[in-house]
Amino acid sequence: MPDFSSRSLWDILRANVLTLFNAIVAGSFVLLLLLGQWRDALFGFAAISNALIGVVQEYQAKKSLDRLAVLNSPQARVLRDGVVQDIDVEDVVQDDILVLRAGDQVTADAVVLDADGLEIDESLLTGESNPVGKDAGAQVLSGSSVISGQGRATVTRVGAESFASRLTAEAKRFSLVHSEIRGGLNRVLRWVTLALLPIMAIVINGQMQNQGGWQQAIATGSWQAGAVGAVASILAMIPLGLVLMTSVAFAVGAVRLARQKVLIQELAAVEGLARVDVLCLDKTGTLTAGRIVFDAVHDIGTVTPAGWKQVLGWFGADPNANATARCLAEAFPQESADRPLSSVAFSSARKWSSVSFSAGTSPAGTWVLGAPEIVLSPRTAGPNRVLDMATVLAATGLRTLVLAHTAATIRGGRVDEPALPSALAPAVLLTFREQVRPDASRTLAFFRDQGVGLRIISGDDPRTVAAVAREVGVAPDGGFDARQLPEDPEAMAELMEHQTVFGRVTPAQKKDMVRALQRRGHVVAMTGDGVNDALALKEADIGIAMDSAAPATKAVSRLVLLDGRFDRLPGVVAEGRRVIANIERVSMLFLAKTAYAVILSETFGALLWAFPLLPRQLSATDGITIGIPAFFLALMPNTRRYRPGFLKRSLSFAVPAGLITAVTVLAINTYSLLQATGTAAARTASVLVLTLVALWVLVVLSRPLNHWRMVIIGAMYAALVLLLTIPPLRDFFDFTVLRQEHLIVSLLAGLLGALAVEVLFRFHRRGLNADPALRH
Repeated sequence: MPDFSSRSLWDILRANVLTLFNAIVAGSFVLLLLLGQWRDALFGFAAISNALIGVVQEYQAKKSLDRLAVLNSPQARVLRDGVVQDIDVEDVVQDDILVLRAGDQVTADAVVLDADGLEIDESLLTGESNPVGKDAGAQVLSGSSVISGQGRATVTRVGAESFASRLTAEAKRFSLVHSEIRGGLNRVLRWVTLALLPIMAIVINGQMQNQGGWQQAIATGSWQAGAVGAVASILAMIPLGLVLMTSVAFAVGAVRLARQKVLIQELAAVEGLARVDVLCLDKTGTLTAGRIVFDAVHDIGTVTPAGWKQVLGWFGADPNANATARCLAEAFPQESADRPLSSVAFSSARKWSSVSFSAGTSPAGTWVLGAPEIVLSPRTAGPNRVLDMATVLAATGLRTLVLAHTAATIRGGRVDEPALPSALAPAVLLTFREQVRPDASRTLAFFRDQGVGLRIISGDDPRTVAAVAREVGVAPDGGFDARQLPEDPEAMAELMEHQTVFGRVTPAQKKDMVRALQRRGHVVAMTGDGVNDALALKEADIGIAMDSAAPATKAVSRLVLLDGRFDRLPGVVAEGRRVIANIERVSMLFLAKTAYAVILSETFGALLWAFPLLPRQLSATDGITIGIPAFFLALMPNTRRYRPGFLKRSLSFAVPAGLITAVTVLAINTYSLLQATGTAAARTASVLVLTLVALWVLVVLSRPLNHWRMVIIGAMYAALVLLLTIPPLRDFFDFTVLRQEHLIVSLLAGLLGALAVEVLFRFHRRGLNADPALRH
């Protein structure tokens, strides 16, 4: 079976059902049923519904993502019955012969049969960033990728027996997208878990003491009433729906993006791009359409060696050719059938390739095709004028290559540790052109307006990259030649802060540049489509692969633009912002509830007072103030820009709001106790006050209010009125009609609590605007 990007059904069930909090809820549910208090066990059905909603939503998201993953899954190229075929990876069997070419991902463990300049990147498996040359008899491992050259290999292990599969479980543990939301909520859940047991001890003791002490409570059977109160206080502290709402928001976000042909490899990556403050872009295939077209041959004013056209035809027809060389095939059909003595495959690190033919043939000697400033070194005859020509052409946005020649020949099929031959002389200068994507300028303008820094990184001539940058509206600063990049990490980080366009960048440098930006505290996204981008995409916080990307590149990316439309990225950002902003809003609701529940539990337990709400009443207030509105709020549009400091910002409002709510409930209970209103009236007043204050928390967190939010809030206020006035509902939840004086005091307490929440909200908002750590 394919290794899909989403969790298995068992993992989804375990995450949504088999949790400590669910275990406490289940135990409380069973206890109340055994005590015959089925009406107080309503929370159990709500918890079951929460778990089912979470499982169903995430499973639906899983099916949608898996369908896209099947369409996007890599294929294996095998030789069967003398014919090269592309087959699904899961159809590869032992003893199949893999045909490996540059850009392929190795799909099974195998032993090399023959190789021609075959270099393998095993960094995803071993951490070693340098390509490893492979000769006949060498082992290649699944999960590695072909950097250059070609070869054939016999499959030795497939599926679960392969090296990559044995590493999969551990690798996934370390491959999770960094999620500030997930990390913050996990911290809160750990704090609540640690606090739960000691608070439970205080609450249970307080409830038993309120019944006359442990001995009397057990002797008279009044411990059952104490147990009901203890269950209510414990349940109030558990933010059950918070994890549900987060999972649902991520899952729905992933499904929405899937409809836009954006494959999310991990649900939390929905959040990722919204947090990005630097976007690194590969030029070819990202800013440009990816299709390179041969432009022209430029005469350099020297005698051109015989056979140069045949050589260009050989480079174009070479199965191991890169995209630039392949487009020579149409202009220069291969005429010579002579087998070369040796060849060096193109490498993004070397930026040249070569072929050598025996003397006495046409073509003869060694021919090198590559970047002019790399190939035409000081030891090359007469390079200056050609380099000047290349510079002028590159400044117009054309990609330039030089074909150089020497009469010397190099023997031996595959060349180990290839080096440029000496006495090279330029033969012809070639130019290639690319079409800039029509949506590139508009998309980059969007990111600039959103305060996202842009870095354009390419292996091309810096002047060519700068010309394309100007065309898409990015000030290029002339373009920086990556061969001049400092090796010192801090010096590189400083340079990356100020320079925007880079050329002649090697794959290893792309990775180092991403690290340099991260070292300065940036959240970095990297786009790319070539195998030379894979290292940088893996290192980036969010790696984004185009539809044309090599299999190895897609394998390490977090998002894949399946239709190759660069203008999908603003939509991804918008979805991420919606998820982040709405989860933050919902989390404040749940955390405020947890805060007032903890304060009430500790206070009433310490005072040896009966907990002021029954479990069924708590279920009603939870549904009105949090559960129902949170579900809608978590999925509504929200375009607010991302700001770091999610947990600090949430707690700085939720804890004081919870304290205000707890104080008002404590105040009305004190009044009820002094006036001897009775238990039923005290609980009814507590529910009224708590709901009024908590609903105002909902009001301030829903701002700016629109039509739908006002409808939801209005419906919740109406639900409170119906709950307290319709006799069947009032009787079921054990409410009573309050005396006029008690009702007025309760409404006044709720109004004062709501006013305090309003003041807190305005103060909190001003504090955020004044605090640079939270504002930026």
